[in-house]
Amino acid sequence: MKKRILITGVAGFVGSNLAKYLSDFAYSVVGIDDLSAGTIENVDTRVDFHQLDIRDSRTYLLLRGLDAIIHLAAKSSLTDCLNDPLQAASVNVVGTVNMLEGARSAGVPKFVYADTSAEYEGISDFPTNENEVKPISVYAASKHGGAAFCESYRRLYAMDITVVRYFNVYGPAQDWRRIVPPVMSAFIIRMLRGEQPIIYGDGEKRRDFIYVDDLNALHRIILEDPRAAGAVINAGTGQNYSINEIYHLLEDFMHTGLRPIYKPDLPGEAQVTLADISRARQLSWSPQVEMREGLQRTIHYLEREMKQTLARSA
Repeated sequence: MKKRILITGVAGFVGSNLAKYLSDFAYSVVGIDDLSAGTIENVDTRVDFHQLDIRDSRTYLLLRGLDAIIHLAAKSSLTDCLNDPLQAASVNVVGTVNMLEGARSAGVPKFVYADTSAEYEGISDFPTNENEVKPISVYAASKHGGAAFCESYRRLYAMDITVVRYFNVYGPAQDWRRIVPPVMSAFIIRMLRGEQPIIYGDGEKRRDFIYVDDLNALHRIILEDPRAAGAVINAGTGQNYSINEIYHLLEDFMHTGLRPIYKPDLPGEAQVTLADISRARQLSWSPQVEMREGLQRTIHYLEREMKQTLARSA
């Protein structure tokens, strides 16, 4: 019998990729998204999709008979969270508590919470393990609030909850339309359009980038391996690259001749992220897609998308 998994934020970048991945492995996927950031075009046709806000109690009607919930939906733009902390707290904390309470009421056996490496903003030990957090930004604080409730529900109600701290995920369907888009897709889209890529700050911030397929594989292991129960697990690669290095790698592939534009730094961002992935490796997981291959896949995807968009508008 197929395992039945609910994914919140299923129309977003990670959610849509994860839904396709799990469907390919014969999971039955139910999806929730309010489409405030994701798009319906991202949602695989095999997904039982429902347009709902995670703060809506009507989500409870979908939770009976599930084998697991993977809670991805969040207000994730650092700029949006900084500009509207109340909204960030409402979505990222209250929304998470609503999903936890729904899972508890419905007796869902497994809950997976997508946390963020932004929890480590105030920590300068690298690679960073899961044992200590120091959130600074509004976004990190709001995600920390959700994670704290996960720990509370795990202890008070004996729920099987795994917290996954995402480092910088990239790959196909990444949302490049945000006010400050994720760096990979933002660079590639501008360079494909013949526009100079934009770098905030001096470009020397270093990030641990993980390709979305590697993250999907880790989630599947977490669903299946009982050793993941109650754990907090970093999802990264244990390697990092500066933003300038990413630009140079892309330019090596694309040969645009476009030089980056440097703009003032954004507030509240960590200078370095680098994951200690020892816990993930203990689950017999390791990243498989190295940076050059992941960038090439992402370039090819966005080239196809842009051509299709132009064809539709012609």
